[in-house]
Amino acid sequence: MKRTGIFGGSFNPIHNGHINLAQNILNQGLADEIWLMVTPHNPLKPIKELLDEHVRLRMARHAVHSIPGVEASDFEFSLPCPSYSWQTLRELKNTFPERSFILIIGADNWKLFPKWKNSKDILMEYEIIVYPRPGYAIEKDELPDNVHLIEAPLFTWNSSQIRERLANGEDTTGMMPPEVVDIIKNNNYYKK
Repeated sequence: MKRTGIFGGSFNPIHNGHINLAQNILNQGLADEIWLMVTPHNPLKPIKELLDEHVRLRMARHAVHSIPGVEASDFEFSLPCPSYSWQTLRELKNTFPERSFILIIGADNWKLFPKWKNSKDILMEYEIIVYPRPGYAIEKDELPDNVHLIEAPLFTWNSSQIRERLANGEDTTGMMPPEVVDIIKNNNYYKK
């Protein structure tokens, strides 16, 4: 059975931290492939800050087009909004019975995980990979057997900080793939 890591997010915009994490998971053999699940509406984030989901998907696809084993998916676009991981995982399991799915979340989300919709069911049925986030220490030996803490470099920025820099005309060199930077510049995305 192919092990498919589901890395959900707004990807508003996708950046090198996202890509580096996906590559680390593959390199460590924790999954056979990674699907970046572009979320139309994350229930924990204000929708007014989001670029259109098709724009975010296009940027994500451009960012990973040459990375083997990583692809950007629009699977959640056909599901009801807001997007809940439990619902997505169930639909994926029904649609692709030949795959096993692994949920990939940040340490910040792991701390909130008990508040997620159907979190106990997710924990019972799926493997989870937790990646480090600054300010969210996770004790590896306190995790359930099916939850794995990945060793991966910490990036000191996130999408919110990138959006703020872009809005203020500040430098974002090295934060995003050049293809994504070009799409943002050519369309004046994230300008105030």
